[in-house]
Amino acid sequence: MAYYGECIETVIEQLDKFKPKKDSPEQFLEAASTCLQTLSPQKQAFILEVLSGCLEYRKLLTIVVDAFYMRDGQLCLWSDYNLFQVICYLATFQLEELGFQLFSNIVKSQPADKMHKFLRFFFNPLNLCSWIKDEWSLIYEMAHVKENWTDPLMRWQPEVQELIDQLERVLTNQLPLSKTKAKVTEPKQFNLTVPRPRAIPMPEPVPVVAKPRPVPRATYQSPQEQQVLELTKRRNRLKAEELLLRANLGEMRCAMPRKAPAQGSKKALRLQSPPRICKTLQLLFCRPSDDIPIKLNTAAILREGALYQRQVEKELQRVDKLVDGARDLSEFLEWQRKMQAKDYQEQRTASECRRLQGKLSHEEAVLARQRLLQENKQKADRKKEEMAELTQQCAARRLQEERSMKELVEQVMEGHRNTQVAQMKLLKRRQQAVQEVREESQELLQRRAQEAREEQTQRCELISQLRALETQPTRKGKLVDLTQIPGYGLEGEMSIVELRERLARLKEAQKREEEEKRDQIIQGKRAKSQELQNTLEQISLCRSAMGRSAALRSVLPCNVFPTPSI
Repeated sequence: MAYYGECIETVIEQLDKFKPKKDSPEQFLEAASTCLQTLSPQKQAFILEVLSGCLEYRKLLTIVVDAFYMRDGQLCLWSDYNLFQVICYLATFQLEELGFQLFSNIVKSQPADKMHKFLRFFFNPLNLCSWIKDEWSLIYEMAHVKENWTDPLMRWQPEVQELIDQLERVLTNQLPLSKTKAKVTEPKQFNLTVPRPRAIPMPEPVPVVAKPRPVPRATYQSPQEQQVLELTKRRNRLKAEELLLRANLGEMRCAMPRKAPAQGSKKALRLQSPPRICKTLQLLFCRPSDDIPIKLNTAAILREGALYQRQVEKELQRVDKLVDGARDLSEFLEWQRKMQAKDYQEQRTASECRRLQGKLSHEEAVLARQRLLQENKQKADRKKEEMAELTQQCAARRLQEERSMKELVEQVMEGHRNTQVAQMKLLKRRQQAVQEVREESQELLQRRAQEAREEQTQRCELISQLRALETQPTRKGKLVDLTQIPGYGLEGEMSIVELRERLARLKEAQKREEEEKRDQIIQGKRAKSQELQNTLEQISLCRSAMGRSAALRSVLPCNVFPTPSI
C-alpha cells in the first residue's frame, strides 16, 4: 500500500506543476519523464500512464470533481483537488485493467475520510445515470459514453459499495487520541534581599497664597439691556392682545343694520350694543437705535436683510396672484375623489384576479406532484430490475478476476527470482561510482589548496604596497573654488556662487508673492465691510418705514383701516 501511495503522491506533485494556460501536455510529459528517470521502470511507467490519462481526459474529470466540491465536498481542502482527479481517472478508465483488488489497495493507501466521501458521491447511481452522463455526452457521443464509461461503472457498483462500507467501518473504529495533561510549571519564590526601611521625609512647608479678588456681582446677574428688552416685549405683547380683542369686538360692524334710537330707549340701546373698551393704552414702539445700544454681528445683519427681502418677495407674489384671479379648488377636489375611488376599485379587481390565479396554480402544482410520484415509482421498478441484472454480471466478473489473480501471482513470483540477480549488478555499479567520486574529490581538494596558496601570496603583495603608500607624505590642505562646477555628471549641476544667487532670487520672488496675497486679503476685507454697511443701511430704512406705518396706524382712527374678513 505504501508503494501505491508513493506513486499517487508523485502523480499529484506533477499535476500541481501543470498550468493549462502556459504548458502544453506533450512538453509537460517529456519534462516529467526526465524528472522520473531515477525511479524504477515499473513505477515510472505507471506514473506516466496515469499522468497522461489525467491530462487527456481533464475536462471529464473537472466536471465530476467540481460538482463534488459544490455538493458533498464543501468541507474538503482545495489542495486535494488533483487527488480526487487521479482517483476518478483510475475508477473510470483503469479499473478493469488494474483489477478491483489493486484499485482497493490504492484507495486504502489514501486518507479514509476523503476516499469515503468521494466514492460515495461518484458511484451513486443517481449521479452516474443522470447529470454525469449528460455532461459527458456534451463532450463525447452519447453511445460512446454509455458503452465505455457509465455502464462499466454501474457493473462495478456492488464491489465499490462494499469498499465504501469498509471505509466507513474504519472511520467509526478510529478512536480519538487521548490528550495527556501537560505538566504545570510550579513557580518558585525569588531569593531576594530584604530592603532596609526608608526614613520618613520631613514635611514641606505649605506655601502662602495671596488672597484672591472676590468675584464681581455682575457675573451672576443678567445685563441691564436684556432686562429692558424683556420688559419691552411684555408691553408689546399686552398691546397686541388689546388690539386683537378690539378687532374681534368690532368685526363686521359695518354690515349690521342699525335703527334710529328713540329718546326713551337709551338704556335699552346701551344694553344691546356690544361692550367697548373704556380706556385704550397708548402704543409705544421700541427704538433700540436711540435708547438702547445693540451690537449686531455679521450673521445677524445678513439674516435680518434676507428676512426683509423674503417678506417683500412674498408680498409681490400675493399681489400677482390676486391680479391673475384665484379659483375655488372644490371642482379639483371632487375630480380627485372620483379618480381615487376608481383606482381603489381597479386595485380590488386586480387583487381578486391574483387570488384566483393563485388557486389555479396551487391545483396545477398538486396534479404535477401526483404525476411526479407515479414517474418515480416507475423509475424505482426499472432500477430494481437493472440491479438484479448487475448482480448476475458481477458474479461472472468475480470468477474471471480470481483466474487473473492466480496468473498475476505466478508472474510476481518469477519477478522476485529475477530481482536478486539485478540487485547484485546494481551493487557493483554503485561501488564503481563511489570509487570514481572519491578520486574526483581528492583532485578537487588539491586544486583548492593550490588556489588558496596563490591567493595568500597576492594578499601579502597588496599589503606591502598599501604600507608603502601610507609612508609617503600627503598634502593636508585643500583649495576650494566657489565658482567651479563639481562635474559629477548629474543633471542641473552648478557652482556654489550660482546656487547662492538663485536662492537670493527665490527669496525675492517669495516676498513678492506674500505681498500680493496680503493686498488681496485686505481688498477682500474692505469689500466685505462695504457689503455689510450697505445691508445695515437697508435694514435701517426698512425699520424706519415699519415704524412710520405703525405710528400712522396708531394716530388714524380704526375706521380708516377696515379689518379683513376671515
